[in-house]
Amino acid sequence: MKENNSKKMAYTAILVAIAVVGSSFTIPIFGAKCAPIQHLINVISAVCLGPGYALAQAFMASVIRNMLGLGSVFAFPGSMFGAFLSGILYKRTKHLWGAYFGEVFGTGILGGITSYPIAYLLMGNKEAALFTFVIPFLISTIGGTIIAIVVLTSMDKSGLLHKIQGKWQKSH
Repeated sequence: MKENNSKKMAYTAILVAIAVVGSSFTIPIFGAKCAPIQHLINVISAVCLGPGYALAQAFMASVIRNMLGLGSVFAFPGSMFGAFLSGILYKRTKHLWGAYFGEVFGTGILGGITSYPIAYLLMGNKEAALFTFVIPFLISTIGGTIIAIVVLTSMDKSGLLHKIQGKWQKSH
């Protein structure tokens, strides 16, 4: 069991590194730095590792992105809700579309809405409204999720996805 956890942690660290490096590619939309690669990594970690590791990946990537000046405080709600919900829905449905929907709804809607109090209360942005961040977050997460659809469909067709998922189940 410990070996399995160590492998999952190592795989999570690799995904965090990819998310951080990928966050150098951002799209500025209405004051938010949208990072579609983060959303790709959220879905991959949710499908391959599960909701807990996906949430940890999103949190760690957000911390590092903020420390390096590659993201803002919005990286936290803009990634963590989607990663976790993607993992939960994939675990429950066993369908990739559950993971995709979880990422888009979690990031675009839940993350977008929860960014409002951060902007208003913590950052003093009195012009922010409840749905200010929903559109930019949706644009970012839809872009990243489309990339995830292409990547995971290829991994699924080649058998690589099943092989990766099987590695975590062998140790039980």
